[in-house]
Amino acid sequence: MINKILNSSGFKRISIFVLIALVLYAMQSMINLILLTFIFTFLMDRLVQFIERKIPLNRKLIVVTSYACIVGLLSYGLVMYLPMIAGEITALIKQLTAFYTSKHDNIFLNYVVKRIEEIQISSYLEQGFQFVLKYFTDISKITLQVLLALLMSLFFLLEKPRLIEFTKKFKTSKIAPFYAEIEFFAQKFVRTFGKVIEAQLIIAVVNCTLTTISLWLLDFPQLGGLSIMIFILGLIPVAGVIISLIPLVIIAYSIGGMMKVLYVGIAIMIIHGVEAYILNPNLMSSKTNLPVFYTFIVLIFSEHFFGIWGLIIGIPVFVFLLDVLEVTETKTDAKKT
Repeated sequence: MINKILNSSGFKRISIFVLIALVLYAMQSMINLILLTFIFTFLMDRLVQFIERKIPLNRKLIVVTSYACIVGLLSYGLVMYLPMIAGEITALIKQLTAFYTSKHDNIFLNYVVKRIEEIQISSYLEQGFQFVLKYFTDISKITLQVLLALLMSLFFLLEKPRLIEFTKKFKTSKIAPFYAEIEFFAQKFVRTFGKVIEAQLIIAVVNCTLTTISLWLLDFPQLGGLSIMIFILGLIPVAGVIISLIPLVIIAYSIGGMMKVLYVGIAIMIIHGVEAYILNPNLMSSKTNLPVFYTFIVLIFSEHFFGIWGLIIGIPVFVFLLDVLEVTETKTDAKKT
């Protein structure tokens, strides 16, 4: 009986999955580089495929040109706008801290601040701002990781056909059973994790653009710092909107009172409606249409184990696990949605 279980394909698949998870855990110090390389490779591959369909040019020429444009834009942004944005983020943190620590005449506002303190939302905001500041102050480290990830993804895309042919040789090697399971998980990972990350990125860009335009119309200060905050929090499903609303409401009250808070609330509701009813149905698959309770549970656990990265990759990893476990939407559920 035990031999039958040990030789079953299901046991082998689970064992290999656990082994992969342990290897990734052992390499957690390199997790930034691994994730950035995968994300850049996936997104750039999608971009190259899109350009190939529109413009019939040599693939390698498209790859090199695309990466040259990306690196050029990143370099220009760092040189021209990094000092300004870092200053705006510092001013933004000082403004939020001053508001939070000062006394207010409004009884309702004092109650809200007290409740925020009790449920420790401020600690999450502080962690988020510290994360952004840490990355801006330690820009040499993150820049090196980004450049290495871009370089590795560039080499991958330049030699993609050759890499695929070379990798197929493992099918007939002595580790063929192990390779078959790796291939299974890799295909599932690219199909779910990659596409969900792509969708989250598009949604975050659209939300950031629409929200920044709304804040500009409402005469908000520090738009550069706020835009970065909104974009990063926009990568967090559901919770990102709620967390970003707190500093926006605080700033709105500081510069314009309750009427400005009302305007911000209306703007965020409209933008969230665009995300919920237009972007999500068109970009996300049925598997990512998770109940809010599940979403928050996944985010809480993934943040605990993986930190800030967990908030961004928690839902894509969970969707990948659902796909591996073949947790699919039934016809009845599809009709309900």
